[in-house]
Amino acid sequence: MTDVTQAFVPGHITGFFTSNPDPDPTKAGSRGGGIALSDGVTVTVRPASDPVIFLNGIEIEMDPVERVLRTLEAGAEVRGVTDLPLGAGFGVSGAMALGTALATNAALDRRLSENELVTIAHGAEVQSGTGLGDVVAQARGGVPIRLEPGGPQDNKLDGIPARGRVEYHVIGELETADVLGGDTGELTDAGKQALATVVGEPTMETFMRASRQFSRESGLLTADVREVITDVADAGGAAAMAMLGETVFSLGTGLSDAGYDPEVCQIHPGGATIEASPE
Repeated sequence: MTDVTQAFVPGHITGFFTSNPDPDPTKAGSRGGGIALSDGVTVTVRPASDPVIFLNGIEIEMDPVERVLRTLEAGAEVRGVTDLPLGAGFGVSGAMALGTALATNAALDRRLSENELVTIAHGAEVQSGTGLGDVVAQARGGVPIRLEPGGPQDNKLDGIPARGRVEYHVIGELETADVLGGDTGELTDAGKQALATVVGEPTMETFMRASRQFSRESGLLTADVREVITDVADAGGAAAMAMLGETVFSLGTGLSDAGYDPEVCQIHPGGATIEASPE
């Protein structure tokens, strides 16, 4: 058993999704598509008498992480470090849950498999109302396409074999629980159409086009996001809205070419993983 264990989980931006509830949180979730980012969350876990959670040095309450620790029957200190903002569509809560599951498993010698740990983290996030598909996408990496909802035992994953530069520009936050807790019928219909479009032509160009169409047809597109997407298009690029956040992302230099000063990262080809133990 290792006293201190560290995991890295890529950030994840979702272009389109459906909402698929189920009484079993490990079977609930979403279909959809997104991009794993080299900007992510590093989670360090060490044994502790009472569970405590920190994010960027500040003690916080984070329900998905607390649920993971209860499921693993773990007393642990969890410390997450990230440059990604909360509530802006980067899957930070999912990354914290998954990183906690992976690192706690190693630090406390729980001896569970990757699929078991992903299932625990996915179910915790669904129960918390903080996400529906980030965890399984973050476990895979790349440009994952989720063909079925649920954890890894149910979720059929495909993907677009792509790498490259990703730019993002954060305008504000959207409350995930508010969106997922309301009427998601229109959103799910738009997500099904977007998924069918990308499955029929699995390229990044199609992914971006389907993501823009989804944001319009789902009713989630805000005026500020629309303005930025239009600016990028006028500059000859392509951009879309990250779900669920008031964030715009583009491939290549789309946002830079439109005159913005975006954050820059890469498509992260691998999924979440245990890293070398910190000193």
